[in-house]
Amino acid sequence: MMSGQLKVMLLDHSEASQAAAPIHLKPLSTLCRDCRVSGLCLPTGLPLHDNSCLGALIGPRMRIRKGAALFNANDPLTMLYAVRCGSFKSSLNTVEGQGVVINFWMPGDVLGLDAIATEHHVCDAIALEDSEVCPVPYRRLQTLARDFPVLQQSLNRLMSREIVREHERVLMLCNLTAEQRLASFLVGLSRRFVSRGYSAHGFMLRMSREDMASYLGLRLETVCRSVARLRALRIVSMHGRLVEILDMPALMALQQGGGDGVRKDNPKAPCSTPSM
Repeated sequence: MMSGQLKVMLLDHSEASQAAAPIHLKPLSTLCRDCRVSGLCLPTGLPLHDNSCLGALIGPRMRIRKGAALFNANDPLTMLYAVRCGSFKSSLNTVEGQGVVINFWMPGDVLGLDAIATEHHVCDAIALEDSEVCPVPYRRLQTLARDFPVLQQSLNRLMSREIVREHERVLMLCNLTAEQRLASFLVGLSRRFVSRGYSAHGFMLRMSREDMASYLGLRLETVCRSVARLRALRIVSMHGRLVEILDMPALMALQQGGGDGVRKDNPKAPCSTPSM
């Protein structure tokens, strides 16, 4: 199979040669109502009691294997993808062919908004782990949005949220030191996990150290030194990809430009990316 080719599998897809409609064990409205991240997703603009609306909008869930592409740069826009479980990264390719990570996606996020302006994707979306997405055909979305203005408002909210996140990243890259960037990244992840019903103080990083360094605009060695400094100050504990925030006020103070004591320690630690 060619590299970069979309590798997806419909849930409950029959192995028989004849085509069969995907089987849903529950009505679509129940699936959305029971989804813990539905409040962050597109169906918030549709009446959940009306199965015909959701059935016309959301296609069968798709499973994306770790390392596979959900879509690639220059692919035409056909779907938006709501992440049901798992995580993704999006990256741009430089003129030298080197990928630069520009975003990480969690359950409740919607991928594919980058293609609305030109109707072609501008980045690659790669699964960081085995993940599931709910595909939303874009043309159907446009049609339903005319009948349900709240759905259009939901789409606008999602786009605005991504614009704000991108503005925050630009501010981070232009103004923050390495330790401040790492602190900002961890605080941002903590807030995103809280909004999904998880702990603010303990979570698993699904991205590699290399991906984190690319997103933060830092060298891998710099990220590892920054992690070691936060460990030495007992602000965070990191074992492999497991993060425990020990002192949230100190981490937030560092993010906002305080915590100068971080720069007084310069512990050296090996920089290796733990395997999943």
